[in-house]
Amino acid sequence: MDFNVKKLASDAGVFFTRAVQFTEEKLGQAEKTELDAHLENLLARADCTKNWTEKIFRQTEVLLQPNPSARIEEFFYEKLDKKLPCRTTNGELLGQHMLDAARDFGPGTPYGSTLVTVGEYQKRLGGAEREFLQTSAVNFLTPLRNFLEGDWRTISKERRLLENRRLDLDICKARLKKAKQAEAKAAVSLPAAPDFQETRPRNYVLSASASALNNGWESWDFSDTAVSEERKLWSEEVDKAEQELRVAQTEFDRQAEVTRLLLEGISSTHVNHLRCLHEFVEAQATFYAQCHQAMQELQTELRRFPNAFSANPSSCPSPVTPELRAPTPGALQEEQRPATGARKARVLYDYDGHDAYELSLLADELITVYTVPGMDPDWLMGERGNQKGKVPVTYLELLS
Repeated sequence: MDFNVKKLASDAGVFFTRAVQFTEEKLGQAEKTELDAHLENLLARADCTKNWTEKIFRQTEVLLQPNPSARIEEFFYEKLDKKLPCRTTNGELLGQHMLDAARDFGPGTPYGSTLVTVGEYQKRLGGAEREFLQTSAVNFLTPLRNFLEGDWRTISKERRLLENRRLDLDICKARLKKAKQAEAKAAVSLPAAPDFQETRPRNYVLSASASALNNGWESWDFSDTAVSEERKLWSEEVDKAEQELRVAQTEFDRQAEVTRLLLEGISSTHVNHLRCLHEFVEAQATFYAQCHQAMQELQTELRRFPNAFSANPSSCPSPVTPELRAPTPGALQEEQRPATGARKARVLYDYDGHDAYELSLLADELITVYTVPGMDPDWLMGERGNQKGKVPVTYLELLS
């Protein structure tokens, strides 16, 4: 294993220097280079996109798969890059249980035959649900996941690199500022050389020179040289700091441009997610249309046995009981309205009666409705003039 101690020490030094700069910025003790307004807006927009995309993705997962254990299982299969086994939907499972119950009860009995019919439609709904889940996962969840795990990770990486380049730039600025201050201080502290050529007697100059030698003139001259060397060193330090600043500024500008280009790609991400959203809505519309059609067909199938809904559940009549015979249309006309319970209702949608026992309706018309003992709770007896018949409750708005 190649263990480079020098590189490790250098990286640790850079990290420590950046940490000091960051801390001083937070404490207000150091200047911070601000990004331009356009880049700041792009960063804010990217953060908003990431946050809401993540929330929409998580909630869509809950909508499509409410079972947390199943979601965890799907997550592990995805990370292991293995195909998820086909899972039976709840509708298919319910339909299969109904079919199994019908075999035990006897498919020839009213309850058994009804279980067979409803079970088949439940399995049909379960199949439509499975198709909807698969379509939504491919067309909607997968693009959102690709953005969060692909594009956003790239953007985050470049943003972190940009932040490091900014810290390096501010460190270079602070270093240059300190070097210039030290250089100025060294220039002020440099003493002026004595002028021995001024208009004084020659013997005074000679005596002064001798006195300087006797009193340590060599020592004074050495100190002057040291200050000059210090000033020279600080001048070189300033030049070095300026060079490092130019390099740091170049790297910062280049990284800012790379980050800006990535952030501007968020607009194309919005366009892609908009297309995926349309596909998700189309899948939902198709699924609910299939469910509605199946339920309409199921209701039509169940209306073939109207007496099954009006039978008294507390009694168990034999198959040959004469009361199970279908009443004639005239019998419905002769039914007596209960003393209480009659009320007005507004028709919400057009409804065509499927047989002589049902009353056809027109949207927005007012009719009188009331209950009949033993009738299915999803139906009421409706009356419009001399016409009477069963009407579905879901097509009515009951008025007080």
